Amino acid sequence: MIHAYQLNGYNIVLDANSGSVHAVDELAFAAIQLLDKGAARPDIAAALLARFPGTDPADIDDLFADIDALTAAGKLFAPDAWADHAFDFKNRSNVVKALCLHVAHSCNLSCAYCFAAQGKFHGEAALMPFEVGRRALDFLVENSGTRRNLEVDFFGGEPLMNFEVCKQLVAYARSIEQEKGKNFRFTLTTNGVALTDEVIEWANKECYNVVLSLDGRREVNDRFRKDLAGNGSYDRIVPNFQRLAAARGGKGYYMRGTFTHHNPDFTNDLFHMADDLGFTELSMEPVVAPPDSPEALTEADLPVLFDQYELLAKDMLRRQRAGWPITFYHYILDLKHGPCIYKRIAGCGSGTEYMAVTPWGDLYPCHQFVGDPAYRLGDVWRGVTNTALRDEFKLCNVYARPACKDCWARLWCAGGCAANALHAAGDIHGVYEYGCKLFRKRMECALMMKVAEAADPALAAHAVRVESDCDTCEADKC
Repeated sequence: MIHAYQLNGYNIVLDANSGSVHAVDELAFAAIQLLDKGAARPDIAAALLARFPGTDPADIDDLFADIDALTAAGKLFAPDAWADHAFDFKNRSNVVKALCLHVAHSCNLSCAYCFAAQGKFHGEAALMPFEVGRRALDFLVENSGTRRNLEVDFFGGEPLMNFEVCKQLVAYARSIEQEKGKNFRFTLTTNGVALTDEVIEWANKECYNVVLSLDGRREVNDRFRKDLAGNGSYDRIVPNFQRLAAARGGKGYYMRGTFTHHNPDFTNDLFHMADDLGFTELSMEPVVAPPDSPEALTEADLPVLFDQYELLAKDMLRRQRAGWPITFYHYILDLKHGPCIYKRIAGCGSGTEYMAVTPWGDLYPCHQFVGDPAYRLGDVWRGVTNTALRDEFKLCNVYARPACKDCWARLWCAGGCAANALHAAGDIHGVYEYGCKLFRKRMECALMMKVAEAADPALAAHAVRVESDCDTCEADKC
């Protein structure tokens, strides 16, 4: 499967099955597209000679030879080598590697677009007792097999409303690491309202990543991210976030924003966070909302959003050339080392490798399923009792989604988010088509940036380097 496109002056050819990326001249770009459509070589040669006057027929012969060499090497027109093994990959074990601990089903903000119903997940407000959290960590250890690295995210609602329990749980985890042969890696997702100096000091010591919720410009953030009295949160949280980022040396955090129908020009929010506020580790996610919601993205927004993603990629290259790069989460790619094919097929691992835990100890496939009784897996005391549901998620990989069959990006998104698919298509084996369109555009931009780095040593010298995502490797090397 071939995806050929032009962006920022580059002719880019992606071989979807092998993951090989080629930057080619116009002659090769045209020839590869014609070959992909099944045209005969004599007809392709005639078409190329007509389209590119003055072309030497010998150059076309050389071009075909180069294409044949790439094909023989498995880097062009590669067959799909994974379809017959996809369900074997996902069917090998029930190892759990990560938990999302809902330490607080309560929040000190009341964000209008919140998927979690202002932190209560369509239920009662609650804080997780230490005993429940401790049992959740024991459950993780007991079900992690030979894995050494285990991931735990403090989530809500707003997890800092239960900060004392967060501290106690980390202390407990550290007390059993050596005995159990495990290494706990904690993350914190916070809206910043309760981000005190004490929290910052603790997070810098214990959390390898902190996700900070800010939508960008003051007027954009404060449209939805208000406190319980209806006041905007921007002026309260930005200084807290700046103190944390500075204390972490500018790394180990992400500014995580949400854009809606009201700000499809989201690059202005990213640039505000970078240029006006000094943040360099950035992420911006599309809102997922019912179609009739005022904030829901529309088909009319798509051309604007596509332009925004391209604008962002080009500006990030400009910043790299200037020696002060920024990171955008969705443009991070490791074309040499990862993610591995297991990750590309299996995806996030929700419901199998990754689960969410409520304040009462109930297990769900991920945070977006919490509160839906049809997706309760069990609890941290008895483990996964709804094994049929777990097995359904276990086999819910990219090859289980018929709509992904002809998509060139399928081995990059692994079929997308099961929760978004359920909400959009009524089935975890479906797809959220609007999100697919945005993902494909982000991939085009991210691949273009890699092509630009390969073509310009000055860019490569300032490129943001990240570790490959090999957390699902059975060798557990990280």
